[in-house]
Amino acid sequence: MTTAPNTDIDLAIGGMTCASCAARVEKKLNKIDGVSATVNYATERARVRFTGDDPPPDLLERLIAQVEATGCTAARPSAADRAGGGDSTADGVAREVDPETRALRQRVVISVTLAVPVIVLAMVPRLQFDAWQWLSLTLAAPVVTWGALPFHRAAWLNLRHGAATMDTLISIGVLSAFGWSVYALFLGTAGQIGMSHGFTFTANRSDGAAHIYLEAAAGVTLFILLGRYLEVRAKHQSGAALRLLLELQAKDVAVLRDGAEVRISVEDLTVGDRFIIRPGEKVATDGVVREGTSAIDASLLTGESVPVEVGPGSLVTGATVNSGGRLVIEATRVGADTALARIAALVNDAQTGKAPIQRLADRVSAVFVPVVIALAAATIGFWLAAASTDKATGASTAGVAVLIIACPCALGLATPTALMVGTGRGAQLGMLIKGPEILESSRQVDTIVLDKTGTITTGKMALAEVVSVDGGDARTLLLLAGSLEDASEHPIARAVAVGAAAKGIDLLPVEAFASTEGLGVQGVVDGHAVVVGRERFLADWAIRLPPELAEARDRAQAAGRTPVFVGWDGEARGVLVVSDTIKTTSADAIAQFKSLGLRPVLLTGDNERAAGAVAATVGISEVIADVLPEEKVEAIKRLQAEGRVVAMVGDGVNDAAALAQADLGLAMGTGTDIAIEASDITLVRGDLRTAADAIRLSRRTLAVIKGNLFWAFAYNVAALPVAAAGLLNPMLAGAAMAFSSVFVVTNSLRLRRFRSHD
Repeated sequence: MTTAPNTDIDLAIGGMTCASCAARVEKKLNKIDGVSATVNYATERARVRFTGDDPPPDLLERLIAQVEATGCTAARPSAADRAGGGDSTADGVAREVDPETRALRQRVVISVTLAVPVIVLAMVPRLQFDAWQWLSLTLAAPVVTWGALPFHRAAWLNLRHGAATMDTLISIGVLSAFGWSVYALFLGTAGQIGMSHGFTFTANRSDGAAHIYLEAAAGVTLFILLGRYLEVRAKHQSGAALRLLLELQAKDVAVLRDGAEVRISVEDLTVGDRFIIRPGEKVATDGVVREGTSAIDASLLTGESVPVEVGPGSLVTGATVNSGGRLVIEATRVGADTALARIAALVNDAQTGKAPIQRLADRVSAVFVPVVIALAAATIGFWLAAASTDKATGASTAGVAVLIIACPCALGLATPTALMVGTGRGAQLGMLIKGPEILESSRQVDTIVLDKTGTITTGKMALAEVVSVDGGDARTLLLLAGSLEDASEHPIARAVAVGAAAKGIDLLPVEAFASTEGLGVQGVVDGHAVVVGRERFLADWAIRLPPELAEARDRAQAAGRTPVFVGWDGEARGVLVVSDTIKTTSADAIAQFKSLGLRPVLLTGDNERAAGAVAATVGISEVIADVLPEEKVEAIKRLQAEGRVVAMVGDGVNDAAALAQADLGLAMGTGTDIAIEASDITLVRGDLRTAADAIRLSRRTLAVIKGNLFWAFAYNVAALPVAAAGLLNPMLAGAAMAFSSVFVVTNSLRLRRFRSHD
């Protein structure tokens, strides 16, 4: 195996039972020179990055060996692993079909059947018939041995590797309670026929030889098994959004081969293949329509509810649904390069990473288990010293309660489960949060900077007016300007070229074409040295505007339109006026930003009048206009220097540097790949309201994480002293510990109910 420098490697980790396991695996992986690793307990995966110059050829084998040295397992994840594992139903709730989950469910069912009578007999003295304690032993023994076997096995495995985990605490606690009960039954007075004792919610400091704790041993096992089973179910549900994304893809497709239709697997498609999509079928992969017209429903992928009309030349995305006529599509991207695969990869990366707030929980979990074992030993020692010999049973009871109550499961689940649900839900709504650290940025942002073209406006510029000097030939003006602009990909250039072609003008070839970013283009057309662009671009060529063109400029800018100046052979020849359309949703989006406490700023390369007209229409009061792409970065830096935390929304190549400079970059998914790469959040739809939704979702996810961590910490901090004081029955401690984890995961699942504002 060969791995390129700074290339991420994903590993599926098996055998982790708590956050301290994840911390131990992470520490072990990071001991390899040049390796930087993070291990996520909730997703059961490790993200490894080799940062050296020359990765060893056996790097993967060494990584797996390091993980196995901790008692866990490691392997390259399959597609199902990357999606969170398991199948899912139509509504996104995972079915427990894997053998491990089935075995856990079976263990829970049998343990419930055996343990419930033991608990009831212990809690209701009226039901304690002669020899009830021996029946309790008979029922509890399989629960403590076979039911708790996963805990005992993991504890022994960890012991062999010199480590202690949550399983260590559970195993010691359960075996201690069971061992004491066996001693009292066989060597003490607890086995006498007719013996009975009551149940208390606190530790009972009665005669040790006369008291049994079978209900604690069986109850702790039952509650923790049940909690783990519910936790596994909830974790599967938290990853359901990503699994559903992967399941959107079509399974097979009809491809045209030698004029005939051949049905093949989507995996066998190659770039350039032409395939047929009939009404109701899913588009097999990203491509361009070659024949037919229809409406494409992208709601499952982007959250956009209105189908989009497509025809020859239209780009379509894989996994969208053909709502209308028959289409012939040419594949342009397949496999991992498709939009769906890239979305899944972004969500997967976000769920694998760790938010800064999680690092604290990881550090606590890593040292928590040995500290708890020491605290349990100190608790037993204190109670032994404080009690008389025949009252010493309370010491072991309090020690067992400390061991059980302190398991740091909830700490390990608090952050990753919320992150899984939040990023998965965002993907369903067309918002791709690239990493967990983005959540912190979203909370602090107070200013949102917005590009104009393609963000607030549709970006579809159209030629609105042609003004030539002294009533000159407008057709010649369009011929030369349109031919030159046809060589450029800029939206304004495309508008001029398309406008010229629409008037029946046959465009000419261009020689010596050159583009000056943010200013204009130049070249030779039909023997004329032509320049097209901003007024200052013509001024650089010593071309001055005559009064009539200056008046046309002023009229255009006053109307919020953009003037493009044309000159050739050293003279200004005319003005081409282009206009853009404001998106119908932009004003609502600006209002939403303000309601989130954000200060909107319009940042554009357009002239100040055009920018001001757009800003006034949508409700923005602060405008920064007439800036070049590199000046956009400087504008962001100036705002940051004022103490503002800046988010930037853009979609073009010229926005990429500004998106990277901003504290939080949001790229419209309808924009360029380089802008998307530079951003922190990608908005699959071209609707600016999605940016407000993304910030709301990020903030809500962060709030859930903080709530989870608070309750996880508060639970341990509050419960440990109670247990150490002998005021908590071990069985209740087990129930509380198990359901603290369930509470954290269930609280995270509330994010599945997040709705878009619109």
